[in-house]
Amino acid sequence: MDFEFKDRYDIDDLCEIMKILRSDNGCPWDRVQTHSSIRKDFIEECYEAVEAIDADDPAMMREELGDVLLQVVFHCRIEEEMNNFTFGDAVNDVCEKLIVRHPHVFGTTKVGSTDEVLKNWESVKQQTKGQTKKSESLESVCGALPALMRAQKLCSRAKRAGAVPAGNDELIRKISVQAEALKESVSGESIGRLIFLISELAWNMDIDAEECLTRSSDRFVDSFKGAEEKLEGEGKNIDSLAIYDLDA
Repeated sequence: MDFEFKDRYDIDDLCEIMKILRSDNGCPWDRVQTHSSIRKDFIEECYEAVEAIDADDPAMMREELGDVLLQVVFHCRIEEEMNNFTFGDAVNDVCEKLIVRHPHVFGTTKVGSTDEVLKNWESVKQQTKGQTKKSESLESVCGALPALMRAQKLCSRAKRAGAVPAGNDELIRKISVQAEALKESVSGESIGRLIFLISELAWNMDIDAEECLTRSSDRFVDSFKGAEEKLEGEGKNIDSLAIYDLDA
């Protein structure tokens, strides 16, 4: 195998290593992977990178960001083998996108606030994507995002498109009405509507609904652990524990 071992490697080396791993003389596992087969790996690596960010752990962040980069190179290599595009093409495209969408840095556009920056970003994005209707901006929000994150992003896009957000009092009233309606009929649609309203209220108050639910889930785990230890001390089994009694 023609490969130069180094004390320090760069992005070109990573691309070359992936090329070798995918070659006939490379790794049997890497060679048979497809976009679909490593899709979940990509998602997992991204979440692990986010976990490192939340932990404010530079060493962990360095490792996890490297793993995310590996996934990017992996997918690009698969496409290169099909003569569709290369890693370099992906890098070029994102560079061009950043230049075009920052006319206040690389052009003559003047901005006075971050709100103006975001407004210009959306405007340029719609132009470059050929969007002619405001609804297309909402439709372009990634459907694979976590549901709470997507809901709040849709609220943000709707506001930028000109829609007027409901007031907090009105949202709280609608949430109460929707929750009361569950006494009569419970369905996936009614629960979804209630969750969306709650996420909209959180967005209105500049609160990240995804982070809120994550923290509540963490508290639920701690509460479950504490309850389990308490029950064990009383000689009781966990099956006597009611989920709704746990603190979330």
